[in-house]
Amino acid sequence: MSRLPPLFAGLRLPVIASPMFIVSTQKLVIAQCTAGIVGSMPSLSARPSSQLDEWLAEIREALDRWDRDHPDRPAAPFAVNLIVHRSNDRLETDMAICARHRVPIYITSLGSQPAVNQALHEAGGFILHDVINTRFALKAVEAGVDGLIAVAAGAGGHAGIKSPFALVSEIRRHYQGPLALAGAIANGRSILAAQSMGADLAYIGSPFIATAEASASDAQKAAVVAATSDDILYTNTFTGVNANYLIPSIRAAGLDPDNLPAPGALDMGSGLKKRWKDIWGCGQGVAGVDAVLPVAELVERLRREYQAAREELLTIAA
Repeated sequence: MSRLPPLFAGLRLPVIASPMFIVSTQKLVIAQCTAGIVGSMPSLSARPSSQLDEWLAEIREALDRWDRDHPDRPAAPFAVNLIVHRSNDRLETDMAICARHRVPIYITSLGSQPAVNQALHEAGGFILHDVINTRFALKAVEAGVDGLIAVAAGAGGHAGIKSPFALVSEIRRHYQGPLALAGAIANGRSILAAQSMGADLAYIGSPFIATAEASASDAQKAAVVAATSDDILYTNTFTGVNANYLIPSIRAAGLDPDNLPAPGALDMGSGLKKRWKDIWGCGQGVAGVDAVLPVAELVERLRREYQAAREELLTIAA
């Protein structure tokens, strides 16, 4: 019996594309959903909030049109990432916009508040919450989320430090609801491995940076294609929270990756480009990215790899 609600029943692959700031916009979400996986974007990728209103209208229109034209292969649902931390002064405004557009899935980060969860439920949303350890997982469940995203070591952006084996195993000792796993998942075999460990869904980000529909620069896409896990640095210098970044982008900003200043000590002003634009978050799975592809091609490749891995596993078991 699946732990996932009917909302996820029609996925071509058990995958949620993770929301990446600036990189994930309405164009990428539409491509991901029509390819058969959950597409997502941060609400804060749209600036100002009025743009979020426009993007959600565009997503709804595009997916409704796709469903009319492809009744045998409807689009997957989409998700919006909301930062729940008190520093997000747009939270209430963005929640109201999302409710108006009937966003089906919410991915909440940096805090789980019962009042926020209640409001999102009243708007008809299904809530998944990012966690990096079991303590945060249990707090989120108590606060009323519907599912969890275990962000393990190696994930792009704000990642945890725990092995996915340890993190999923510990969460599953206490929680049996919907669970996605993030952390260096870049091929179909890894999607199956996530399920084998006890997750229901894989949560994939970095490979989608190097897609035609991503709102990343050509330089960022090329850097992802060229990188391996040796090119990823885990540091709290830029936001005060530990995250994984592409080392070449740090060097290009005029910094020494081996001698970074302490959090808060770095002048992000005129002498250094904006940290969220030119210092690029990325996960350790980048070695599996070897070309810039349309989203549909990438998802189809992942699907073939996933099916091949399942067949291989069945052969071994026999």
